[in-house]
Amino acid sequence: MDNLTHSLVGAIIGQLGLKNKTGLAMPTLIVAANIPDIDAACTVYGQLSLSMRRGITHGPIALLVLPLILWALMIAFDRWQTKRGKRPANRLPIHKGWLLALAYIGCLSHPALDWLNTYGIRLLEPFSHRWFYGDTLFIIDLWIWLALGASLWLSLRRERKGSPAWQRPAWAGFTAVCAYIFANGAMTGHAEAQASELLRRSGQGGALVVASPPPLAFWKRDIFWRRHGFYGSGNYALGAGSTVEPGVPDGMNDLRLESWIKADPAARAFLFWSRMPVAEPEGDAIVLRDQRYMQPLARDRFTVRVTAPDTASHPE
Repeated sequence: MDNLTHSLVGAIIGQLGLKNKTGLAMPTLIVAANIPDIDAACTVYGQLSLSMRRGITHGPIALLVLPLILWALMIAFDRWQTKRGKRPANRLPIHKGWLLALAYIGCLSHPALDWLNTYGIRLLEPFSHRWFYGDTLFIIDLWIWLALGASLWLSLRRERKGSPAWQRPAWAGFTAVCAYIFANGAMTGHAEAQASELLRRSGQGGALVVASPPPLAFWKRDIFWRRHGFYGSGNYALGAGSTVEPGVPDGMNDLRLESWIKADPAARAFLFWSRMPVAEPEGDAIVLRDQRYMQPLARDRFTVRVTAPDTASHPE
């Protein structure tokens, strides 16, 4: 998910009442909720970053170590402020046990959210390179922004006014978002099951089917499927069910690809990440794309142009 969503989740966890457990609770929760994304620095490598993102910093070793580092830095920061006489007088004392627990809670919320979209996450890296997909939410969900943002604002407003029930809006927003995620997960499962059955009836049983949530229209799904060198698409809408279209060759059996890809690091990184690759001839080149991200607004970020080894180009 995007970093605003991660930050809002960290903040709403604090407003549930956990921020009263220790000093620096809120900054710890918010930073921890974002800290696995330190791997975002690798995006300077362009398409090569597809093989680097959502891997080692989202895996079990990092999720064990990163909260410990953050915990130590927060304690050091509190001591540094105290020595300089800059520590806010109204800040709660540091409770090391609770501060560490909140660092872990915030950090673990990150892969839980990242798993929910179609991009993928390597939850077991470095022990396994396998990608995991939840196919439940679009990577930027405006409805989650609104629900968490509004409930956070109401909770903080009540707290400033001295209301004894200032946590209640935070709990309402947190519960609503959890229900929203559960409902979207059930919708994705229903869409994929219906599409799979339609494909089975048309002789395409056993196809890989992905129901991808579009932006804003959470009640719809874009259907993508592939089987034995063919790929196709379809649609789903709540109440209307799924539809699928006939498939066309995915181009991945092009005899030139094997040798060309060996000489192109960007192409290898792309195929390591790609869940549903498609190869399209373009003059003397082959353009690699992924079915999940072939829409006009996304395709340029997830496209690699491969040429013969002696003229291998950089990714677009």
